[in-house]
Amino acid sequence: MIYLALCWKIAGYSSIVTRTAMLAIAAFSLTGIFRLAQRISNGEVAVATVICTALYPVFFSQSSLAHVDLAAAGLIFWGLLAYIKDRRVAAATWFSLAFFAKETAILIPLALFIWERGCPWLTTNAALCLYRRSAWKSAFLLVPLVPLCAWYSFHYLRTRFVFGNPEFFRYNVQATMQPVRILLALLLRLWQVFGYFGLFWLTLATLFAMTHRALPEDDKSQKERARIAVNIQVTFLAIIVVYVLALSVVGGAVLARYMLPIVPLVIMISISTLRRRLRHWRVIIAIVALVFVIGLFVNPPYGFSMEDNLAYRDYIVLHQGAEKFLKARYPSAKVLTAWPANDELTRPYLGYITRPMQVVRIEDFTAEQLMSATDLSSRFDVALVFSTKYEPRHAMLQNWRLWTELKTKFFGYHRDVPPAVAAEILGGHVAYADNRDGQWVAVIEMDRIEEASAQP
Repeated sequence: MIYLALCWKIAGYSSIVTRTAMLAIAAFSLTGIFRLAQRISNGEVAVATVICTALYPVFFSQSSLAHVDLAAAGLIFWGLLAYIKDRRVAAATWFSLAFFAKETAILIPLALFIWERGCPWLTTNAALCLYRRSAWKSAFLLVPLVPLCAWYSFHYLRTRFVFGNPEFFRYNVQATMQPVRILLALLLRLWQVFGYFGLFWLTLATLFAMTHRALPEDDKSQKERARIAVNIQVTFLAIIVVYVLALSVVGGAVLARYMLPIVPLVIMISISTLRRRLRHWRVIIAIVALVFVIGLFVNPPYGFSMEDNLAYRDYIVLHQGAEKFLKARYPSAKVLTAWPANDELTRPYLGYITRPMQVVRIEDFTAEQLMSATDLSSRFDVALVFSTKYEPRHAMLQNWRLWTELKTKFFGYHRDVPPAVAAEILGGHVAYADNRDGQWVAVIEMDRIEEASAQP
């Protein structure tokens, strides 16, 4: 956030400055991935890993959005590169910077420390342990805990809260400590790491490759194609396990972008396996890359966050049109809406309006929320309703009642009512409507009862 603020200070606050700044972070992250893959494998695997990672819809879309996850992931990649090279000061520095980008990045050095200390106890095979050193020499991995403790101490002194305000802590920690929810979140995390947005095909191809023997490096040599060292693969596995388990226990929102620090590691190992065992591995990588590109434009047959592919652009275009209509036709009206549209209508610097409008906020556009809003009908003149989540026309598992109930109970799932139904509940009529590929937005004008008079 300091980096973005500096960019805004130098170049001015605008969407193009923000997106350019994030693209620079994406390039920095991809460079780290390339250097890491090149170090532990070879140039071919490094190039293929960078191409697939860059085209993976979640990484691609996050490259132009001001979220902290991509920056944390990039710093982690450079930290892992320094760790593999056994440059302890550099690794501690990179991991500390990653923590400053996002606190959950602390899981990476902790996972490495746990594995370094636990590996000799878990196996007698020295080849599985990347490093065998004393606890004192492994302690550099705990250096990022120093700024972590300093930050939490400063936060407590200023706010009297350690991890955030009570609502933040309840949503992200207390409400998640339920065995059933943890199990479901774990399954979702595994899907996001191995199956989400085309990763499924890469995983299948890797499993298929594992049934084949390693190929020779060339026709004249009997030497097998090199693979990523087993101890490095096991180290990456330890990171993946710790990261997936931890983010299955905490975190109210199970978002795919939280997995950005580890998905490229899975892609890297998969590509190395394909190159080692399949003669036509480049064709498979090209197919996977094509699947990723399709995923940028074609929404999958399951629910997903609109920030995970270019559906976020459809969202922006829809809201720009609706709020332009509001600004032109109802410039002084009080608007009933939900987050994030309430910010779009009250904060001109976001670029949707030029002057702030008066807003009455509700949580979402379920029938229950809209019916409760009818009691406030005298406080608003129009309503801006929209799809708060993507709903595929023929969703997988959409008729499985138990899954719907579990999502509603543990993950805040809800169904937004369509504009016509919303207008009927609120007692108005649809004055504007638009839709794009499963998303929709509408402006509802309230029908007021007026007393007719015979007097002029």
